[in-house]
Amino acid sequence: MLIYGDDAADWDQATPATVARYQDAHVTFAEVAAERALMVRGEALQGVASATTMRHRDGAWTMTDGPVTETPEQLSGFYVLDVPDLDALAAMCESLPAIYALELRPVAEPGHDPAEH
Repeated sequence: MLIYGDDAADWDQATPATVARYQDAHVTFAEVAAERALMVRGEALQGVASATTMRHRDGAWTMTDGPVTETPEQLSGFYVLDVPDLDALAAMCESLPAIYALELRPVAEPGHDPAEH
């Protein structure tokens, strides 16, 4: 599960009480996932100002400051969960703050083409 949000609107402009509520929701989510033995890994990412993008062009890698795309919603964190199906994951996600867009994807199995569905 990839978590997308707008750093400036969602966090930077939030009141301390709102930030605490968002953080509490993540702590609760992680605790529930761990209690159910679903949690593999989860991390918050630093803001987009810390991002560096690498691209391979003309036979060489180049680095530029900033995220891959310049949009209001940026990748801000992720969870890797071991859930039985998409419905189970969707049910877990309902406890997270409604400020996010969540991208849900299976992890590619070793030896399989990641583009396969």
